[in-house]
Amino acid sequence: MKEEHSLKLGEGAHEWTAEPRGSGQIRGNHSATVRASEPVTKRRPVLYIPVITKFVLAQIGAVLWVLFSFWIALPWINSLDSVIGPILTILIILGVAVLPGYISGFVFFSTLLDRRPTLAEIAHYPAISILIAAYNEEHTITDTLRSVLSQSYPGGMEVIVIDDGSQDQTAAQVEAVKDSRLRLVRQPVNGGKASALNAGLKCARYDLVITVDADTFLYKDALQYLVGRYLCDPSNTAAVAGAIAVRNSRKTWVTRLQEWDYFHGIAIVKRIQSLYQGTLVAQGAFSLYERSVLLELGGWAPVVGEDIVLSWGMLSKGYRIGYAENAVVFTNVPETYVQLFRQRRRWARGMFEALRAHPRILLTPRITLQFVIFNLMFPFLDVSYLLFFVPGVIAACFGFYLIAGPITLLLIPLAGLNNIVIYLAQRSMFKERGLKVRKNFRGMILYVFLSQLLISPASIAGYASEALRLGKNWGTK
Repeated sequence: MKEEHSLKLGEGAHEWTAEPRGSGQIRGNHSATVRASEPVTKRRPVLYIPVITKFVLAQIGAVLWVLFSFWIALPWINSLDSVIGPILTILIILGVAVLPGYISGFVFFSTLLDRRPTLAEIAHYPAISILIAAYNEEHTITDTLRSVLSQSYPGGMEVIVIDDGSQDQTAAQVEAVKDSRLRLVRQPVNGGKASALNAGLKCARYDLVITVDADTFLYKDALQYLVGRYLCDPSNTAAVAGAIAVRNSRKTWVTRLQEWDYFHGIAIVKRIQSLYQGTLVAQGAFSLYERSVLLELGGWAPVVGEDIVLSWGMLSKGYRIGYAENAVVFTNVPETYVQLFRQRRRWARGMFEALRAHPRILLTPRITLQFVIFNLMFPFLDVSYLLFFVPGVIAACFGFYLIAGPITLLLIPLAGLNNIVIYLAQRSMFKERGLKVRKNFRGMILYVFLSQLLISPASIAGYASEALRLGKNWGTK
């Protein structure tokens, strides 16, 4: 990647690793004028810290926290070693204390250092093609279309709905929406989301393609913020992920939990990845892609994690994925644990599909390679959580503290600090966009104490499914 830093957008902006688009040509045939001297949002000047310096500071902070925890816990580690031996002790310490502590520390210090870049004033927005793959979405597709068509996007727009062999009234609901920008593409047989999106891609007329799930509601100006982020990002940016929030959070305890998972966990991961110049996944629910790059990669692969495989294909070829934290949409999430289990199993499987399809991502030198390595640690961390941490906590409740020792307990205050800084960062973004964080104390408690217990088994099932090459079925419901 280039080491040119010719433009910093606003105070406290990120240090880019490629030439920004500026006032020249965007990849494709669209041109846009970007005046960085006239930011849309003015903020108080802050000390500018280069990205590489932030990365090093976050690493130092995380390592120091782990070393401090290790020093405090030396007597406990020695006791554990004398009972179960060195090999099992090392595995337990790594799985329930060292690696989780390091990752939590890295997230904490990175969040403190994060300063989101402001958008420059954009004189011209290019036309966009919006693809909506729909299968049996008669109850949600109308609201989704209305939210898309009512956007005050200042450029041209076409909306292509691909009815993927629906057995209900999805197609009829689409046809009832009268708008010249809307087109319906019918697939006679259900072929899966990748097949539907590829069919839509063939019909797309414009060089920027945005995917929207059929049960997703776009908040005001979401399209403008998403495209604006793309126009202000470096020229090697091939995709930009939007920000996903939960729409049906009041339905069940499962959706209440997920509201915090999306608001805290998923959002902060993307913020930190984009801070270090490369989001790992442009999720299919709401993301922008360059049409030329989609065609270069052959579109979406027929796998269960089609968005992950596509994203890692971009990264392995040296492209960058951005993140527009203020391009907010609200989506419906699984309402039962069975549905949630299937979704997270699919996500976990998709990660290994992506690694199988694009192993070169491990050989592409970039600062975000660390996040790929983090992902490869998840199977070990999930197994360690279920086999070591959970039994250790249960044993501690009965007075046996052999596994749940001091180094494990020190994760609690760090997790608390993490949640506070993440909440403040996310609340600030919501406030800027005219949104208010809804009260969901019950969901927060469920998220803190149950989320990993519920999701780890699903993830392990996904890893095993891909390892054993079991049959694939797209969908979460």
